[in-house]
Amino acid sequence: MRSWRGLTVAAGVRLLGAGGIRGIAGRLGVQPTKRLGQNFVIEPGTVRQIAALAGPRAGDVVLEVGPGLGSLTLALLEAAVASDSRVVAVEIDPVLAAELPKTIADRAPEFAGLVDVIEADALAVGGAVALPGAPPTVLAANLPYNVAVPVVLNLLAALPSLARGVVMVQAEVAERMCAGPGSRVYGVPSAKLAWYASARLAGTVPRSVFWPVPNVDSKLVAFTRRDPPPTTATRAEVFAVIDAAFGQRRKTLRAALGGWAGSPAEAERRLRAAGVDPGARGESLPVADFARIAQACPDGAVPD
Repeated sequence: MRSWRGLTVAAGVRLLGAGGIRGIAGRLGVQPTKRLGQNFVIEPGTVRQIAALAGPRAGDVVLEVGPGLGSLTLALLEAAVASDSRVVAVEIDPVLAAELPKTIADRAPEFAGLVDVIEADALAVGGAVALPGAPPTVLAANLPYNVAVPVVLNLLAALPSLARGVVMVQAEVAERMCAGPGSRVYGVPSAKLAWYASARLAGTVPRSVFWPVPNVDSKLVAFTRRDPPPTTATRAEVFAVIDAAFGQRRKTLRAALGGWAGSPAEAERRLRAAGVDPGARGESLPVADFARIAQACPDGAVPD
């Protein structure tokens, strides 16, 4: 064992650099596609940073979404060996999913049994797609920009065992995910993620660590699961209020929630019952207030 910036890592795991990534891609005839949001990390320090933030501990199962050619997978395996944990990698591209076990066997032959590779759509995990072994406890991923928020929200909903995680996403998406009430970028992703977890920005990733180089910046988001706010409303009911409130974010809640409640007057009655100013806007409300609005009864009462 050895250390890298505070992360205990295992000897016997050879990480991928730019030459290794391009070599595998060339042999497979793989050209990164914008449709799948494929930008492969080619710098070992970056994947080790993500593994360090994920912080696997003994008994953890780390879920990686979109492992691609395996650069982050190997860093997570390195950390898993040092911490007595495991890795499950879910890859939607059949060519990449078939190649990844070979890469792991080549670069970490002693530890290849610690990684399960599943060919599947991450949006189906927990539903149509069942994962092998113990349920995952940590999420670590370099997520395609176009599906980052849906994937994170789906996994948190489908896998209650996920206790914490770190994802690399487009900088603007990261800022929206971590924004609090009152921020100009606070919106649906912020409020829905806050239902499940507390999230924070955990670092900036330069464009130069990717191949091909993207035309946007990336940031890391770290999250820790917490209990949702107390409410008699279901998650779906609360999320319906959030969607309605931000569907017309320039309008007051009385107007924005008119369709949800049946009329602006009914929306006002429910807002007042929940102790929320009808003249406020959705961007000013924490998720607990959305939960109170969702549970407000049509007659103006709020259930205990």
